[in-house]
Amino acid sequence: MTAESENGNGSRLVLGLPKGSLQEATFTMMRKAGFNIEAGSRSYIPSVDDQELRIRLLRAQEISRYVESGHLDAGITGYDWITENGSDVVDVTELLYAKQGLKPVRWVLAVPDASPYRCAADLAGKRVATEAVGLTRRYFAERNIAVHLEFSWGATEVKTPELVDAIVELTETGSSLRAHNLRIIDTVLESTTRLIAGHVAWKDAWKRRKIEQLKILLQGALAAETRVLLKLNVACKNLDAIIGLLPSLHAPTVNPLSASDWIAVETVIEERLVRDLIPALKNNGAEGIIEVPLNKVIP
Repeated sequence: MTAESENGNGSRLVLGLPKGSLQEATFTMMRKAGFNIEAGSRSYIPSVDDQELRIRLLRAQEISRYVESGHLDAGITGYDWITENGSDVVDVTELLYAKQGLKPVRWVLAVPDASPYRCAADLAGKRVATEAVGLTRRYFAERNIAVHLEFSWGATEVKTPELVDAIVELTETGSSLRAHNLRIIDTVLESTTRLIAGHVAWKDAWKRRKIEQLKILLQGALAAETRVLLKLNVACKNLDAIIGLLPSLHAPTVNPLSASDWIAVETVIEERLVRDLIPALKNNGAEGIIEVPLNKVIP
């Protein structure tokens, strides 16, 4: 069985989305991109309000393999699992989000706080557990360090020091590792979420257009995560001072109001700047300041 090409309603793109820790963040991004997805807690075939899409929920670890084989046309998964599987797929775009924020995640080499190990070389001949066996094997092989490597089915943090000497585990903040009295001694791989496509789907003109549409909309949704629209009114005499304060994606939009000596100004800015910027704008004569959240920003 391979991805769908056509049915009575025309062409369909079969898209794999990650089930599990990345699912909620991915559904949020898809919704902001304009695709509303509904899935029950046990559903692997959710509904979506786009007749040209078919969604399949799979573990992130599996998605790149099914995209490579053609069972999925495209998918969203981590760079780590593409590398772990050695999948030959089209890397369409990086989507910089994770379970807890808009940043990369890391596979790290960690040991118990009380252990004497300070670097990877100290683990020669020792036991290392991980879910990402391929990544870890390559990491130690590149350093010519022989270790006893074993696959971990889960709860990897609790296996040291009784069962293994070290672990390679995925982390965003390191808080779980610290809670288990573990110390990071190296980064094995930094990973981000990726939109990928199969080579056959990428060569299909219609499917490629659909995948590129997804790329543009998802990138726009991610860009909007850190930006807001700021709207304000200002007297003409204060316009230059206000414009000088405003960082923007491009030049601010400036329009005259019905009152001949007043101007309306709009601009897209980084949300982190707002708390310092609004008081400065107010102090320089801006009035009617409105901060508006955004769904998408398309440069």
